Amino acid sequence: MFDLEKLLKDAIPEHMLKRGLIVLNANLRPVKLLFEQRRVPEEGWDDDVIDLLLTLFSLMDTDKDPDSARIGEREARVSSPLVSKLAHGFGHGIGRSGNIAAPQPKAAGGSLMSYFTNKLALDMLRRSGAPNLNSVCVVPLATGMAVGLAASVAREMTKGKEVVYPRCDIKSPIKGIQLVGMEVKTVEGQVSGDAVRVPVGDISEAITDETAAIVSTTTFFPPREPDEVKAIARIADERGIPHIINNAYGVQSREIMGMVRGAIDAGRVDAVIQSTDKNFLTPVGGALIASPDPGYAEKVSRMYAGRATAAPLVQLLASLLSMGTSGYERLRDEQEENRRFLEVSLGELAERHGERILDVYNPIAVAMTLNNFEAKRVGHYIYSLRVTGPRVLEGGDYGTCCEAYPNPYITMNAAIGASGKDVELAMEKLEKALTQSKK
Repeated sequence: MFDLEKLLKDAIPEHMLKRGLIVLNANLRPVKLLFEQRRVPEEGWDDDVIDLLLTLFSLMDTDKDPDSARIGEREARVSSPLVSKLAHGFGHGIGRSGNIAAPQPKAAGGSLMSYFTNKLALDMLRRSGAPNLNSVCVVPLATGMAVGLAASVAREMTKGKEVVYPRCDIKSPIKGIQLVGMEVKTVEGQVSGDAVRVPVGDISEAITDETAAIVSTTTFFPPREPDEVKAIARIADERGIPHIINNAYGVQSREIMGMVRGAIDAGRVDAVIQSTDKNFLTPVGGALIASPDPGYAEKVSRMYAGRATAAPLVQLLASLLSMGTSGYERLRDEQEENRRFLEVSLGELAERHGERILDVYNPIAVAMTLNNFEAKRVGHYIYSLRVTGPRVLEGGDYGTCCEAYPNPYITMNAAIGASGKDVELAMEKLEKALTQSKK
């Protein structure tokens, strides 16, 4: 762009200029490598370099052109400098009215930002345990709406109107499916020991000529266990039915990502959906819709209605560049360590109070019975003690994923980003809550 050495050769002594350019080029080197390799860096970037990259992209949009005459109805006009700063200048958003991934004539920089976000998102998913994923579309929608978007793609492929849904008591994916005008056909969960599972045979029996897709789930609170996505993928392949995996916060778990990889290898998986905030520590509002089909991201991008805000993509790009792959692997290591710590700590607390840990497979969360306590009071006290995240359920409560669960229980998560101190403090406060809630 500029030959700074030539332009500034008379401004300061030559040896000082050369030294300054060495420093400048060292700071620009990560950007150059990103443009060349188009992969998540091994080591995370400093915030100043991330800010520089985003500023460079933003300055390429037409609203930054000092000589332009902007007379359209949508010209990235922003009244508040603070709002513009919060958006990092990407006032034009991303995409065009008929394709969220299409380059936008007024936003060359925003289009490049979107391109690199999608490139790095796919790279991160593949390096996090699913190398058989081949396309991704990052959308400014949370997980439930993203499930609905993927279901609408399935409807275009099959002309069906029903989605077979192994029961998982979370409202957002159900509402997302219903919002796009499709019916949810729920397959009930069954209690097996301590676990709640949805029998694969029941899922197969639920498929009819009206079935547009199966939506399975990998991550939820105990006692609900992950669906048998490998077996469901085989059924989907045999029956010719699209299969969508709601992998909401599964990327953080090496075990869960191994299940996703196995399902793709074993049968049919059309889409794998994961949240940006739950996996990559961004603000709520984005999802990665990935697929082993190289052309699937294009189908999703054409199904999305209208242009979109750039905010979730900017945040995801900055987060990936800040963590790097090594930083993300450290976070996953900590998650596994804290999950073990949580199980041991909660188990010791349970033993002191005549309770037990539920024997349920879940790489992220742990549940404990509350048979000797007024369960709802435990939930009330733990919230009052400023512990966020636990769930207290009993009987037929929504969230148990079955008609009636035999034990009242509390679940606690050791998700990515949590610390050992968080677990330790939560145990101390749960102890206090239990002493206030004896039957």
